[in-house]
Amino acid sequence: MLAFLLILLLGFTLLFPTSAAYAEEPWAAIYNVKTDEKVVALTFDISWGNNIPHPVLDVLEYTLVNKATFFLSGPWALKHQDIVKRIDAMGFEIGSHGYQHQNYSARSNDWIREQVKLAEKALYDITGKKPTLIRTPNGDFNPRVLKVLHDMGYKVIQWDTDSLDWKKPGVQRVVNRVLSRVHPGDIILMHASDSCPDTPEALPMIIAELRKRGYRFATVSELMEMGK
Repeated sequence: MLAFLLILLLGFTLLFPTSAAYAEEPWAAIYNVKTDEKVVALTFDISWGNNIPHPVLDVLEYTLVNKATFFLSGPWALKHQDIVKRIDAMGFEIGSHGYQHQNYSARSNDWIREQVKLAEKALYDITGKKPTLIRTPNGDFNPRVLKVLHDMGYKVIQWDTDSLDWKKPGVQRVVNRVLSRVHPGDIILMHASDSCPDTPEALPMIIAELRKRGYRFATVSELMEMGK
């Protein structure tokens, strides 16, 4: 009886791996990097609108933050190529945010590959650079999605600190949310879409306080290199 239960448990584990076991796979998503250095990655998702991106870029420019990572959706990039070119010209890292803003875990492997390739072509045609990082729409994925994206040459990037700017909670709440959760090696999620009007006002206060605490900024790729 005990042998039967052990075999049953092993079979269940193989079919439904735990997050702890799955995190050991090379295609696991990245939420943070283990480091004692006070360094963080500011990341910004953009899927729609042209009113918020420029003010966010203006803040980064006048606060002299030259390291950040932007995850851009394909359709938005094609519609706002001038903004994409400005992000690229400022030296920021550009990752993919997919094409249609739909959950990948509910879609087939072929659909996922098609969507990622469409976004990849859009970003390459504008910047001449092929993205290697992706933040899936809505941050949605499962083990199957991670494996498909890994096989396409992508690393899935999540976050440890969600600013919740997408909920429009008010500027001070966005600031407090980030500053109460930030830690060395953190990946911070923010948005530069028009649906997040608090971001441009919250960002200068976040940057100033992080610097006061001794933090510096890195791209996601730089942060990942530190963790190797």
